[in-house]
Formats: sequence, C-alpha cells, structure tokens
Amino acid sequence: MASDLCRLSAEEIAASVRSGEVSALEVVNECLALTEETVEPAVHAYLTLFADEARETASAIDRRRRAGEDLGVLAGVPIALKDNLSVAGQPCTCGSKILAGYSATFTSTAAQRVLDAGAVVVGRTNLDEFAMGSSCENSAYGVTRNPWNTDRVPGGSSGGSAAAVASCSVPLALGSDTGGSIRQPAAFCGVVGLKPTYGRVSRSGLVAFASSLDQIGPLSRTVRDAAVALSVIAGPDPADPTCSPIGVDDLLAHIEDGLQGVRVGVVREMDTSEAAEDVRGDWQDSLRRLEEGGAEIREVSVPHVTSSIALYYVIANSEASANLSRFDGLRYGHRSSAAATLTDLYEESREEGFGPEVKRRILLGTFALSSGYYDAYYGKARGVLQVLKEQFRAAFEDVDVIVSPTSPTSAFRIGEMVDDPLRMYLQDIYTTAASLVGLPAIAVPSGLDSRGMPLSLQIMGRAFEESTVLRVARDFERAVDREFIPPLIALERAS
Repeated sequence: MASDLCRLSAEEIAASVRSGEVSALEVVNECLALTEETVEPAVHAYLTLFADEARETASAIDRRRRAGEDLGVLAGVPIALKDNLSVAGQPCTCGSKILAGYSATFTSTAAQRVLDAGAVVVGRTNLDEFAMGSSCENSAYGVTRNPWNTDRVPGGSSGGSAAAVASCSVPLALGSDTGGSIRQPAAFCGVVGLKPTYGRVSRSGLVAFASSLDQIGPLSRTVRDAAVALSVIAGPDPADPTCSPIGVDDLLAHIEDGLQGVRVGVVREMDTSEAAEDVRGDWQDSLRRLEEGGAEIREVSVPHVTSSIALYYVIANSEASANLSRFDGLRYGHRSSAAATLTDLYEESREEGFGPEVKRRILLGTFALSSGYYDAYYGKARGVLQVLKEQFRAAFEDVDVIVSPTSPTSAFRIGEMVDDPLRMYLQDIYTTAASLVGLPAIAVPSGLDSRGMPLSLQIMGRAFEESTVLRVARDFERAVDREFIPPLIALERAS
C-alpha cells in the first residue's frame, strides 16, 4: 500500500521533518518503495535511482535535526532531477548515447541550491534526447509512459520529471524548458510546471540546447510547492553571465490574495479552434473560473504570435547546431571505434551517438546558419522576434497576465506522432511564445478530458513577475478544487 507520506506536498514534508513529526529517512524510504515497486515497472520515469545515496543524505538530515541545526526550507523533501542537470560524480547522459560513460565534474547551481535547502535527490529522470521532443519517446534509454494511462506519452522533454511527480514518487522535480518542455509534460501528467523568466535561474551546469531560450524550473503537485522551489533555485549566480542580478521576493507573500483587480488577457490571434474539442470546452470553463474568481477578462492583440512555432524552430535549432558541435568523440562520451581518420571520427561518433530527432534538428539548424541562408532564416527570425517582444510588451500594458490552453490536445498515444515531426512540433503551439520572449509561464491542471486524461491552463506574466503568475495560478487551483492522482497510484493506495 502506498504511504500517505508520498502524497504530501513538499511544504508539508519539510514542516513535518523540521518538527520531528516524521524523519527524513522515513519519507525517503516510503517514496523509494513506491517508486521501485509501482512507478518504475509501469512508467520508467527514471534513468537512475540514487537509493543508497538518498538514504545517507536523509539520515544526515535527521542527525542535523537532532543536533538543533537549521535544515532549510526543503528539509527532507525527495526531489528528482532531469538528466541534463549536472551532479558531480554522477552520470549525465541527456538521454543520449553520445554521453554514455560520462560523469559530471561539478554540480549545477540549481541542483546545489536544492541540496543546500535540505532536499534529498532520489534520482535522475528520463527525457527526450538533449531535451529535443514533446513526448519523451526520443531517449536512447527507453520511453517514459504517462502514469494516467501507460499507453500514452507523458509529454516532453521533461517527461520523466513530470511522470515522477504525477506518480507521487517525489513531490518536486526540476526540469528544463526551451519551448515548453516543463509546461507541456506538466499538462499531460496533471501537475504544475513553472518556466521562470529567462535569467531568473542560473543555467550553470545545465547542458545547453538553445542558450537564449533554456531555463530551469520546477514541476510539482501544488502551486505553492512550485513557488517554494523557485524561491530556492532563483537568484543571481556569477557562474552564469546570463543570470539576472535581480533578487527574488517572497513568492508566498501574496500567493493567497485572490483575483480581485487582476486583469487577465486573452490573445486575439492565439487560435484555439484547431485544438481538440475537450480542450476547447475546458478552455471556456477555465475562463469562467477566472471571471468568477474576480478577474477581469480582456482581449489583447499580439499579431506575430502566429509566427511563434516558425521562429522557435529556426532559432532553437540554429543554437542547437552550434551547442552540440562540442560532442565530437574526442573529449568525452561516445567515440566510434570504426574511424580511420579524424574526419571519420567526427562523422562516425556523431552518427552512432545521436538519435534521429537530434540529427534532424542539427541539420535544420546548420542549414539556417549556412552561407547564403543565414539572413533569410536565422537573421530574419531574430528580427521578427524583436517585433514579437515589443507586441507582448504592449499587450502587458493592458493586462497583468495572459492565459491560454497549455497544449492543443491531451496526452496522445505512444508512437502516434513519431513519424509526423510537424504534427509533433505543433504540440508546442501555445508554449513557445513565452520561451521566445523570455517571460514566466506556468501550467496548472484544469480538468480531465472525456478519456480521463489531464488538461491544463497556461498563465503567462511580465518579466520577473512570477509572484503575480503564482497568485493567479493558486486561485485557479483553488477553483478547480480536485486532486489530480492517476489511477496507477489511486489503485495502489487502495490495495
């Protein structure tokens, strides 16, 4: 039987561990038991579990509590890390054969901050290779399944992190979001997923996909837990020159203030007519909930939002082409044994080490950056992006947040879109804009579709105004007023 400890929020676990009501070791043991006996056989959320290390860390936290030490705001909270975040001495594969055998030489800033806050890292989660995908089917180490229905995808690329949180394996996980890779899997798995403002969280120790877009953020089962996690990982970091020097306010101070006086924007050009019927119905229900909570719904215009997908797949793939050139078979990771020359070594190592989706994106990005095409593709995309940023700035003069569905569908069947890349890419139609313009956005569960799969609302805010986004998300969470626990775990608890 699954323990109720596994269903507690991170806030509740930390408070109980600090008070001595429960030990960190008890919490970790219960979560590991659920993970090993139920979650992993059905879901495959993890690439590696750090069971022994987690128990040692938890025991050390318990000793510190008995000694009267300050344990931190995440005291004893089990947490999972997406396998593109470095932890010294541990493998970091990014879901790719090209990094087979590689162990990180230092710990990422975000991971170190959760450790310093008292969290217990229990494992590294599966992902689409190098965070390139919307389904968690592109990993070289197997497919992660959705705990709500194991015939369906958990979303991507942070699919393992979302599935781990949804399965009650951990109350918190860290993922990375380049075009929706935290929010879309959060939507598919019925959890909360927060992409902070670009520069809010240090990228030091995050393996780069697209450096101008990548951002680390939390996945959780409650909005308050997302706020707590962000308050821990956010803030200036001299190790990352793109990290903002702006400090972080108390993100819980106004989170329960409600929606009175909040202006909620709906983008006229963000078309929902092509979304699934259940998504369209849920979208209208979500707007009604916001209005009933006291928000004022306003229409705003962002004409170039319709270009977001095209912009994203030019800019992100171009930056990926440059970033992934470092994986050459020489310094670390996979090195082909079939190469006779240096050129062969580059070609064979990358041919053997990279999967088909990564190769596709490298080729697309290299083409967009190539002589004769740079101005037509990458240069033009950067120019249109500046216009898009200005249009969002103007829209946010009239509203406090902008809302949309998180995804045009609920979780689709495993294998359904593998052979249709364009259809797969369009899963990010509502999420890419926030990434492109660097604004914070959160995905919050909004209901279930006719097949019993989660649906989600996305809430976007002004730069560095995560507190407003979280306030709206928290009120919406209260209005939805249901616990999103997948049948896999509900049945386990009842057994």
